[in-house]
Amino acid sequence: MDRLKIYMDCCCFCRPFDDLSQQKVSFEREAVLSIINICEAGFWDIFKSDVLEDEINRIVNPVKRQKVIKLYSSANLNIEINDGIIDRSSKLTGASNLGAFDALHLASAEYGGASVLLTTDKKFYIRAVKSNTIIRIANPALWLTEVLLNE
Repeated sequence: MDRLKIYMDCCCFCRPFDDLSQQKVSFEREAVLSIINICEAGFWDIFKSDVLEDEINRIVNPVKRQKVIKLYSSANLNIEINDGIIDRSSKLTGASNLGAFDALHLASAEYGGASVLLTTDKKFYIRAVKSNTIIRIANPALWLTEVLLNE
């Protein structure tokens, strides 16, 4: 199997610091942390991007923002914004009704050749799946379970 290259959107990096009173959120938190641990151990790669950095820097709560930045520091592949990403995101926004950041995340994942784009945002997930992307879109908890079961 080729080395997995994972693009997680900002919601994934924030998930470990969200309200864990819902079982779904708690389950996604554990999946995100497990994925990051596997990447830190050197088995998979995880992307950082200009788009992610911009969105993370917009987190209003300074304590949460610092925690997310620390978690995000595990990313080892970089995608810099470029005209191709901007053009592709414009097409995705128009065709799939994706928001600006979501379209930029998806275009960045495509540009970087990600194996999967992970998100905990249901609306983004639904719209991205309906787009004409070549990238697999998945929830981190469901994706990790599938990957580990198929090892």
